[in-house]
Parts: sequence; structure tokens; C-alpha cells
Amino acid sequence: MSLTDTDLIARVLSREDQHAFGELVRRYQSPVRAFLARLARGDAHLADDLAQETFVKAWRKLHTYRGSARFSTWLFGIAYNEYRTVARQRKELALEDVEEPAAEPAKSAADARSDLRLDLTEALKELHSSERAAIVLCCQNGLTHEEAAQVLDCPLGTVKTNVLRGKEKLKRRLFGYQNYESA
Repeated sequence: MSLTDTDLIARVLSREDQHAFGELVRRYQSPVRAFLARLARGDAHLADDLAQETFVKAWRKLHTYRGSARFSTWLFGIAYNEYRTVARQRKELALEDVEEPAAEPAKSAADARSDLRLDLTEALKELHSSERAAIVLCCQNGLTHEEAAQVLDCPLGTVKTNVLRGKEKLKRRLFGYQNYESA
């Protein structure tokens, strides 16, 4: 029988059970690393470093977790704060808008199938960081808008707006893929 996050957290807090925390890391390392890689515009090394810092901080601060949100929400909040700290220092990660690229011509169905994943990754890089974070949290990681607002420490309406704007920009950027499934 698999233990819940709450059970594992209780074991860590009551017995400093490193194995229980290791299980939490195993459950969440891939989603946290993927989230950070998307925020860092594909920089896997930076994402790995930030994920490591996220889990170290989670271990040290686990006693502050109150259980009012899912553990994953709390963890993504730590990850986002780690990213923001680095982004303030690195110009290439600046939390500024990027210029929207011109629309590209439509691709053939065969090209679309093979390039969709790569182009989605590139299209996500072109979103404003707040839009990218909201899209990745809600659409890739399954957080609700309310949970994403907690992670991003911003109003619920802002998250909803960022998801909507991000989806519209992605739709425009990936316009050539709209009919690839029907081919």
C-alpha cells in the first residue's frame, strides 16, 4: 500500500525519516524539474540546480508546511521562488515581455506530427514568464487556477488572465498545427 503525501510528511516531521522524504522527492522531482526547465527556457542544467535547491529548502522548511494546500502546490511555490531569485540576477531570464514572433506558414501534416513537441517547447519559451508559469502549472501539472495563484503569489484573476493570454499566444504561434490530427 502506497503512503499518501500527508503520511510521508508526518513520518519526516515525527522521525526525520529521510526515506519518507526520499519518496516525496521521487514523486515530485520530474514535475518540478520540468516546470523549472520550462521557466528557464530549456536550460536543463539550471533547472536541475534549481530543483536541487527546491528540495533542500523543502527539507529544511517542511515544518512550515501547514497542509492548507496540496504538498505539490507548496513545493511548486518553493521552486518558483528559487527561479525568481535567479531570474532577477540573470539577464537572459529577465521577467520581462518578449517580442511576439511573426506567424509562420502552415506545415504539412507529416511535418506537424514530427515537429509539434519541439515547436511547443520553443513557443513556450516566447511567452512572458508569468504566462509560461501559469500555463505550465495549470495545463501541464494539473494545478487549479487557485493553486497556481498560491504558487505564483498573485491574485486568482491574474493567473486566469495569464493562462488565457498564454493559450492565445500559443494558438497563434502554433497555428500551422491546427489540422494535423485530421490528416
